[in-house]
Amino acid sequence: MKALIAMSGGVDSSVAAKLMKDKGYECIGATMRLYDREDDELYEAGAELTDMPADGNTDESCSLRKACRTCCSEGDVADARAVAGKLDMLFHTLNYKAEFREKVIDKFTDSYERGITPNPCIDCNRYLKFDILLKKAGELGCDKVVTGHYARIEKSPAGGYLLKKALDSSKDQSYVLYMLTQEQLSHIEFPLGDMCKSDTRQIADKEAFINSDKPDSQDICFVPDGDYGTVICRYTGRDYPEGDFVDKDGKILGRHKGIIYYTLGQRKGLGISADRPLYVTGIDVKNNRVILGDNEDLFAKEAIFNDINWISGEAPEEGKSYHAKARYRQKEQPGHLKRIDDETYVFIFDEPQRAITPGQSLVVYDGDVVMGGGTIIRHE
Repeated sequence: MKALIAMSGGVDSSVAAKLMKDKGYECIGATMRLYDREDDELYEAGAELTDMPADGNTDESCSLRKACRTCCSEGDVADARAVAGKLDMLFHTLNYKAEFREKVIDKFTDSYERGITPNPCIDCNRYLKFDILLKKAGELGCDKVVTGHYARIEKSPAGGYLLKKALDSSKDQSYVLYMLTQEQLSHIEFPLGDMCKSDTRQIADKEAFINSDKPDSQDICFVPDGDYGTVICRYTGRDYPEGDFVDKDGKILGRHKGIIYYTLGQRKGLGISADRPLYVTGIDVKNNRVILGDNEDLFAKEAIFNDINWISGEAPEEGKSYHAKARYRQKEQPGHLKRIDDETYVFIFDEPQRAITPGQSLVVYDGDVVMGGGTIIRHE
């Protein structure tokens, strides 16, 4: 049996490779080259697939591996190559810059221009890791694609596949995997789903992996400093006009620097004085206005979503009690589903939730099983 290991250069995917080797798989390491950084000369022009000797040489990565806390850096590629060498694995680099630009970055910038807050990590999983990379695995004769995600895949009583939360709730990443299908799940493995992060670190330390103490990536790979607005301006080559901050009654409160700099629930960086804390409660793209209000104005009970994927292939039962979360860091909250039409559902929370944000994902859970979800289009 052969497995293609998606190696980010981090400790999680490195340990996933080790565990698959221990299970008897012939493992091939692969790092996807997705993005050019201006401050490093990553991703030289070359063939779409480059075979690289996995000799375990770590000199290249030593001075780079702690430079930043994103993925896709030059040090990350070197770390992945070093671990593959230590595990005696063939290692490939895959140039998917054009696909990443089209499927992830273009959507990211377009969303902010429309006053929507996207989730590029979910798009990367959907279009790169579990679409293009799965196809490449087939071309290389691999039975599985393996990643370091903290989630579990189990066979269902009906014979299909279940996506379940990780046993370590503090590391659970099932939210960003809700788009997976039955066919995809049959070719994916998450070896870390039953483990705690401390266990992963312990294995990496025992194996003397160069990245055993490497910090987890925190930022979006193409926004390493968290400054979305500057990145969007540089990427599109456009300037975004200033406009008015207004309250819910339309009263002008000040001037904003461009709608791409704001998202629902934001408090910091508004740059205006007020007698109380103000938050972004809406973005009026047509009139180039950012609406401000009080924290209580952000709460709503209904999240309307579309672009839906139900993992089993069938929609969950309407009216039944489920749990859902409308953003990655949120704890699942109880409520129920209601179908609007074939392409649109609403999740009605039992209690109002803060900042249900268009562009983010609404993911539905039945216990620790991920039912599926979709993209939030509005709240009520």
